[in-house]
Amino acid sequence: MHIPSLFIDPFSPLLQHPTEQRLKNVAHAPKRPCNLTTVEKQLAVRNALRYIPKEHHALLAKEFAEELNTYGHIYGYRFMPNFDLYAPPVSEIGANCEKASAIILMILNNLDKKVAQFPQELVTYGGNGQVFSNWIQFRLVLRYLFTMTDHQTLVLYSGHPLGLFPSTPDSPRMTVTNGMMIPSYSTKELYDKYFALGVTQYGQMTAGSFCYIGPQGIVHGTTITVLNAGRRMGLSSLAGKVFVTAGLGGMSGAQPKAAKIAGCIGVIAEISETALLKRHQQGWLDVYSKDLEEIVNWIKEYREKKAAISIGYLGNVVDLWERLAEEPECLVELGSDQTSLHTPFLGGFYPAGLTFEESNELMTTDPAKFKKLVQNSLIRQIAAIDKIAAKGMYFWDYGNAFLLECHRAGANLLREDAQDDKSFRYPSYMQDIMGDIFSMGFGPFRWVCTSGKPEDLRLTDQTACKIIDELKETNVPEYVKQQYLDNKKWIEEAEKNEMVVGSQARILYSDRAGRVALAAAFNELVRTGKVSAPIVISRDHHDVSGTDSPFRETSNVYDGSAFTADMAVQNCIGDSFRGATWVALHNGGGVGWGDVINGGFGLVLDGSPDASRRAEGMLNWDVPNGVARRSWSGNAKAQEAIRRAEQQVDGMKVTIPVEADEELLKTLKF
Repeated sequence: MHIPSLFIDPFSPLLQHPTEQRLKNVAHAPKRPCNLTTVEKQLAVRNALRYIPKEHHALLAKEFAEELNTYGHIYGYRFMPNFDLYAPPVSEIGANCEKASAIILMILNNLDKKVAQFPQELVTYGGNGQVFSNWIQFRLVLRYLFTMTDHQTLVLYSGHPLGLFPSTPDSPRMTVTNGMMIPSYSTKELYDKYFALGVTQYGQMTAGSFCYIGPQGIVHGTTITVLNAGRRMGLSSLAGKVFVTAGLGGMSGAQPKAAKIAGCIGVIAEISETALLKRHQQGWLDVYSKDLEEIVNWIKEYREKKAAISIGYLGNVVDLWERLAEEPECLVELGSDQTSLHTPFLGGFYPAGLTFEESNELMTTDPAKFKKLVQNSLIRQIAAIDKIAAKGMYFWDYGNAFLLECHRAGANLLREDAQDDKSFRYPSYMQDIMGDIFSMGFGPFRWVCTSGKPEDLRLTDQTACKIIDELKETNVPEYVKQQYLDNKKWIEEAEKNEMVVGSQARILYSDRAGRVALAAAFNELVRTGKVSAPIVISRDHHDVSGTDSPFRETSNVYDGSAFTADMAVQNCIGDSFRGATWVALHNGGGVGWGDVINGGFGLVLDGSPDASRRAEGMLNWDVPNGVARRSWSGNAKAQEAIRRAEQQVDGMKVTIPVEADEELLKTLKF
């Protein structure tokens, strides 16, 4: 990778089209819907030309129009680098501001072809999780970051670099928003229009905030979810137990690895041969077949052996579920789905009866027919799941809007006693499995060793183990100690499980006390030179405080506030003035556009006292905010956690709810 060429003026001279790079064998995003009028298409081209010096308009207007017609979006492929991107050691970037160098590293990692789902379309994961809307924005953002100082802040509107603005060294070096819409216009139908116009984008969660660390994050989350799902069934071991799900593409590609780590038999359907082979060649998927009978025979064989294995079915998930439903015995203990149903009609879900290629064509040539086929397939899938669940399988929604889209397709999924439109017969994994973990204050904390050295990451792993050992000896409830033990096991085995894809990064579910201690210890490692370059700490937006999502992260909030978004917005605001190096706030992510507000941060630990101060101040807000909100909604574990935090953090005083008497409420006349 020729790093200096990333920061040159792309217009003088005008970059040559990267023809050879475009011809490389990488996965590509399907054509995007472009239901624009002729006048709107002209507007889309006009919008893209705003970045371009006038002398190049005649040439590039034609290129942009051709891209819009061919791909449904203007990606500005001419400005794509003519080499593969990856995260280099931060010392090789050499920006004017050290923190900006770290941000550049994080952006490049999000577009590494080993990490990104569709790297040439700037999609990191989830089918449409954009890093930027086009490659011109990529070039301009990197140039701004390369030249900025500690007295400037870069502002990004849905990938668009608004510019550098004066600020202070204590301010964030970058603020990011993605997809923020006037509420009445935050619909999936209008998203297609505004994305085609180039005025907004769907940043998913950590795609648009530049904090994705490859599938490692979802491996850890899925491992914890599967383990705790087994515990809910009263299973002390998952040996010989079967977990059936779908998706091997972006984040869902973590499922086979997670199943093996959890000790069960993972059976994962995937319609894209490219996606499946990527995970097989990576070593995360043990075996695969197109033959359903061979899949069933493998399941029976490994159930008898009580041996862990990951099995891929190259075919449609509907066919897999229907075949398993035909078996007289219950072959499946655990079931879920990780297809990208936040975008069900644009490659997030593939209907039964069509090949991968046929679906990609039909979704753009006849979207109404494609939508009907998707919805029919969803109804078939949930019907097969119902049959197996009746035999004893435990099924949950993985927060990808599976149950929501089945419900929208016409399946009867609401509970008989449902008081709202999110009380389905099957639980969300947040309601049944992970919700209490968030309420305890545990969530996906992350760090990246910007040196790129495995030995630096190894030292941080060892440091994390020591801190967990200390924390589990403190005066905390037994259920909190269990979380410490689970996460120590994860971190001890992380290197052996070869979790790193892309940057030298790690994820660990940690609570407030753990994150504060980890950040202080990591900063000390940098200060003393034991770690050779700064460490970036971050987290998934899918966290204790980061996301308001009534069908996922806040689905276990029952006081009526699950459909509000104050927590995520306040979290971003609070992080921004407490020490974050950059912050992001997004519409969409996980369950889809218009159904969630979420945010995240990055904070550079450079070994300075200032970095230590920033980290402690920010982390003592970033976690307790969500715990306090969950406490207010009535969660007992959150109430215990926030009271403990009040005793440990100077200046924290939280409003604790007083529970009303149910019998008193029943006497009221309305």
